Order: sequence, then C-alpha cells, then structure tokens
Amino acid sequence: MTEIYPTIAQCAIVATAFKILLFPAYKSTDFEVHRNWLAITHSLPLWEWYYEKTSEWTLDYPPFFAYFECILSQVGKLADPAMLRVYNLEYDSWQTVYFQRFTVIATELILVYALQSFIESSHGVTKRAVQAAAISVLLSPGLLIIDHIHFQYNGAMYGVLILSLVLVRHKSGLLAGGFVFAALLCMKHIYLYLAPAYFVYLLRTYCLSPKSIFRIQFLNCLKLATGILGIFGLAFGPFAIKKQIPQIMSRLFPFSRGLCHAYWAPNVWAVYSFVDRVLIVVAPRLGLPVKTEAVNSVTRGLVGDTAFAVLPEVTPRICFALTLLFQVIPLVKLFIRPNWDAFVGAVTLCGYASFLFGWHVHEKAILLVIIPFSLIALKDRRHLSAFRPLAVSGHVSLFPLLFTPAEFPIKTVYTIFWLILFLMVFDRLAPASNRTRFFLFDRFTILYITVSIPLIVYCSLLHPIIFGKSYEFLPLMFMSAYSAIGVIGSWIGFMVVYFTS
Repeated sequence: MTEIYPTIAQCAIVATAFKILLFPAYKSTDFEVHRNWLAITHSLPLWEWYYEKTSEWTLDYPPFFAYFECILSQVGKLADPAMLRVYNLEYDSWQTVYFQRFTVIATELILVYALQSFIESSHGVTKRAVQAAAISVLLSPGLLIIDHIHFQYNGAMYGVLILSLVLVRHKSGLLAGGFVFAALLCMKHIYLYLAPAYFVYLLRTYCLSPKSIFRIQFLNCLKLATGILGIFGLAFGPFAIKKQIPQIMSRLFPFSRGLCHAYWAPNVWAVYSFVDRVLIVVAPRLGLPVKTEAVNSVTRGLVGDTAFAVLPEVTPRICFALTLLFQVIPLVKLFIRPNWDAFVGAVTLCGYASFLFGWHVHEKAILLVIIPFSLIALKDRRHLSAFRPLAVSGHVSLFPLLFTPAEFPIKTVYTIFWLILFLMVFDRLAPASNRTRFFLFDRFTILYITVSIPLIVYCSLLHPIIFGKSYEFLPLMFMSAYSAIGVIGSWIGFMVVYFTS
C-alpha cells in the first residue's frame, strides 16, 4: 500500500524539535506539583505517599500514576538528586526543568504509537482523512499549551485512551481494550467520566450474545471482571492492605472545592455565572433580591467559593444529576446499536456532559471532548460542522492558562495556524452526508469563528492597555462565556447528528 505523507513519525520528529525549543518557556505550578510527586514517591515509603503534606501540592492522582512518577524518579536522580528531596520546595534547577520537560516528550511516544495504530486500523478511501485526524491530535494546540508549556502528562494518557478505543474497534480486541481503559482509570480518575460508555459497549458487545440481549456470555463476563479486578488490585491492593483506601478517596474526590475553578471552565456554569454577574447590575431595576456577601466575591470561581448573588445556588447533587442524565441519553442508542462509530460518539458525548455540567471542572478537561471527537470528525460533513466550533472554543479557552507576554505569540500564532490548516484540510476531506446539513448551524459556526479574533485581541492586548490592572477578571469572564457558547453549541449540534445518523 502506498504510504501517505507526511507520516505520523515524520510529524512527531518535527514536533519534538519545536517542543525542545520550549524548554525554557513559562511553567505553571503544575511543574512543582509533579516535582513534588517525584520527591514523594522516591524518598518515602509507599504507605506515606497519600499522607505526605509538606507541600500544599499533595499527591491526588490514583496509584498507577504514583508508580509512574516513582519510575521517572529513578532516572531523575541521575539528572539532579536535589529535585527528589521532599523539603526542597519550589526547586527548579535547569537540570530539573529540562529533565521534566524531556519526560513529557518521551512519554508522548505512547500517543504516537496509539495514533499510528488508529491509522492502521482504518481501511479504504478514508485513509487520508484518518491520517489527517491523527496528525491534528498529535499537533494539538491543547496538548502543546497544557503539556509542553503549562506542564502535564496528558499526551501519554490520551495515548492510552486512544489505544483502548482502537483495540475495541475489532471483536478480538474488546477484552484488551477494556483492560487498557481500566489501567487508564488507575492513572487518572478524570477518565471515570467516560466509563459509562465503555461499560455499555463492553456489556452489549462482549458480555451479551450478539443474537439476543437476554443471553449472557458468562465466560466473557468472568474474564472481563477478573481482569479489571486484577488491574485495580495491582493499583490499590497495597494500600488496601494498610486500610488507606478512605485516605486515597479523600485525595481523589475533594468535594469541598467550589462549583467553578479559579478560571471558569467554558461550560454551562460559566454561562450561569456570567448571567448572575449581569443580574447584579439589573436586579435593583427588576426588584430582585441580591446577596451582598456574594457580590463581594469578585470571581466566585475561587476554591470553596460558589456563592451566587441573584441566581439559586448549585449543589454537587444537581451537577451529578444533570451529568448522569445527559450521559444516559446517548448510551441508550449505543446499547441499541453498538457499533464502533456510535461508541466513540457516546464517549465524546459523555465527555461533553461531564465537562458542561460537572462540579469544579478544570478548563483542561475540554480535551476529554476534543480528542475522541477528532477521531470521528471526518466521518461526514455533518460531523465536521459540529466539530468546528468545538475546535475553536476549546482551544481558545485554554489561552488564559498562559498569561505571560513571552508566550502570547506562541499560543496565538500556533493555535490560529493549526485552526486554519486543519479546518481547511478537514473541509476538503470530509465526505458529503446522505442527510441534510443544518444551514443555520453552519452560519452560526462562521459567525462564531469570526468573533474569536477580535475577542482574543481585546482580552490579550487591548484590555491591559485601556484598564491597566483594573477589572482583571473581565477578560477571563468574556473569554470563558464566549468559549462556553461554542462548546454548548457544538454539543447540541453533535447530539442532533448522533441521533439522526
């Protein structure tokens, strides 16, 4: 078969060269978070990992990620042993910085392998489109901003997610795909949001007979349950022996945090918060009561602070109920028609529901939606229409993570170039749908993308010039509300596409 260029490997090499140039760039507190975790897992006994609190950045990821940090620390001691001292807070020698930056690039090879597997699992005339989608994920501005500047290890973990999606594409890989996803849950618990789609798909295709849903394949159920329990046993077993599971759970699920993150993630609650801010101004004219103590909270996105001045308060139970409701809706179709495209669509919609309605959602969680959606965005032009506003809003919403002047041209130029390049390529490669496209939705997308450029210019450049350090939260509020409109619009569009395909 003739190879299509550029290949994933070629793009990975060029991307790596560019990422190395970013080693001296801005790094967030997440850099110190992971340095501290390297120190904890290297210097302390296993039983103390989830109790150590010398630093405020305590270990709050599941055990497999802690084991991962422990493995990295064995190499890290060769670069600079001082980084592995628990009491060496805020330590960032150039050896430490370069080592941690390099580990992000090295572990991203998992993503490269998963994307190559995704390409090889696809056949026919869609090969070029599949490769374009894979390259768009590899070169994602989201991964560049979050992992290679801000600092995290999302590339490796999304590689594991994509690998599990590829494995379950064929009947022979269903069991392995389930095991890989279980291992991913033991690395980062945010992927629990996608678990309902995996549960329904594996139940329908592996545990129940394809001839009748009333015939249970008990041997398959036993193999799947035994394997998953074994994986969770490897992760949590050593801590269960010491009766530390409650302590780990308190670290993984800190519900004392507020509804919104410090910067409002672009979801339903960002719009809710924005409306509340507007109502503070107009409430006296409308005769609405205003809570004075809530008005004094400037952002109402600080940890533990969820007060609204005019609108009713939102509780974790409300968030859970809404998230569950909008996850169950696509899962019904998946149960009835359990094919791979419907499964990836359900994974995407589970990501949407958790991001839009979840409690204390981080803006970085938008990748839970963008990356799985990217794999099916080129199925036809209707899918692409729903993907476009997500691609714009999701990536633009990450800009406030990098607030330093030196990184402004990097994040802006790279993201705009990526959007122009891939949205044009996608537009050429996406096949026509056999169903009517949404005229109004297409026009909404064009208008939405057009507004993004002046908004970025104002929030990043003009606002500081006009107001100085006054109204610092205003650009964040505008950016979050704008991005939320795009994400919500994309979600509604994809829900329609999903149920009419």
